[in-house]
Amino acid sequence: MGVVSAATLTVQDLSWSPRRGAKTLLHATNFELEAGRVLGLVGPNGAGKTTLLRLLYRFHRPTTGTVRVDGEDLWALHARVVAQTVAAVLQEQPSDFALTVGEIVALGRTPHRRGFGGNTGSRDKDIINDALDRLDLHGLSDRHLGTLSGGERQRVMVARALAQEPRLLILDEPTNHLDIRHQLEVLDLIRNLPLTIVTSLHDLNLAAGVCDDVLLIQAGRTVGFGPPERVLSEAAVSDAFQVIAQREQLSHSQVDHLTFHLQNKGTTS
Repeated sequence: MGVVSAATLTVQDLSWSPRRGAKTLLHATNFELEAGRVLGLVGPNGAGKTTLLRLLYRFHRPTTGTVRVDGEDLWALHARVVAQTVAAVLQEQPSDFALTVGEIVALGRTPHRRGFGGNTGSRDKDIINDALDRLDLHGLSDRHLGTLSGGERQRVMVARALAQEPRLLILDEPTNHLDIRHQLEVLDLIRNLPLTIVTSLHDLNLAAGVCDDVLLIQAGRTVGFGPPERVLSEAAVSDAFQVIAQREQLSHSQVDHLTFHLQNKGTTS
């Protein structure tokens, strides 16, 4: 990646419902994320994580409240400026299978070109190559997207986002479809990118290991925000997920680890 700087993210009284009179899917949400920190969104299915992410990358307009990047209201900025500042990697797989991996990753440079067009310059090529390197995709650069596995396509989308040179990176379940090795590579990438990152994760132990802060959501409401060791308490996790959560220490690494049991049953998961 080129030289970029991370952005502060401020969310104030943010809520969303699909239309007037409809059920509110995200209730008033407030947090401030310092530049360069990684925030993990966690909570049960249907809690509102994807809704919040869509508000952060300007897919949904807030019903109430604001999203500010470095103090600027996201909806007061020109669409091109937003595209140069915020990148999103979604769970939905792309449908344009006719493009090659290299062409898909090169699309990340579009917001930085005059008039959203123009030729690929030497700096663009360097940034594209760096993104391909980071996601171990050079060997696939001439392959068409439709020939790749789901995990390979996921890595392509992350590479395209990095080529965009964002200051805020939004990731919706970035380890979905990935094998163990590439899960670890993506998580290592998240830890080391000089960006502000917001990512949803299903695995609470992964979230605790990779994120500086976590936001725990239940039924569209914030349960807690802050360091993982404080927010992901046994009581909060048990209540949010309707399980019995227990914090244990792994014998070899001495790292805290959450384990889970179904309520009123002895089955572990």
